[in-house]
Amino acid sequence: MKVFDPKSHQQDVSGKIAIGFERISEAFRVLLWEHGKAAGLSPIQIQILIFIHYHDDDLCGVSFLAKEFNMAKPTISDAVKSLEKKRLLFKAPGGPDARSHVLKLTPTGKKTVKNVEGFADPIKEKVEQLPVSDQDKMLESIVKIIFKLNQTGIITIQRTCFACTYYQKKHGSQYCNLMQTVLKKSDLRLDCPEFVSKAV
Repeated sequence: MKVFDPKSHQQDVSGKIAIGFERISEAFRVLLWEHGKAAGLSPIQIQILIFIHYHDDDLCGVSFLAKEFNMAKPTISDAVKSLEKKRLLFKAPGGPDARSHVLKLTPTGKKTVKNVEGFADPIKEKVEQLPVSDQDKMLESIVKIIFKLNQTGIITIQRTCFACTYYQKKHGSQYCNLMQTVLKKSDLRLDCPEFVSKAV
């Protein structure tokens, strides 16, 4: 089936869902560009600032960001240099060796994050209008899709439950060994701070 051929996917539910994701990704791009223009930032610069704001130092280096956003390291380096010139972040010593640096936000960078991080709110608001049971099913399906895309190498980094060493199926239920609790569908995480990748 050809995903973008309307005639070929009329009876192809998976194709329709793939196109649905493409439409939603367009919405994200539009919202990022709108907030970017208002703040004088590119979409990737916004994403970098937000990521650094909410993640630990060991994830906030140029090499890791390149993997996180599936972009070339020089592209991320250029974005970081621009953010440094705008005094929104700075490089601090840290990392696995003496040449490594950790990216940190300046006070102005933190204020900027507050101004731009709501770019996805319009999408969140629409999701909140769905019945809770639909939201739970959608979340579980999305986590599964991300896991499968990661397994095939399309998404290089994920911090979801299904790829975590603490996750297991226990007595027919989803279970987190770290929290020692059964996971409801709504408990599944897409970006878990306690994530530890399963040994391959």
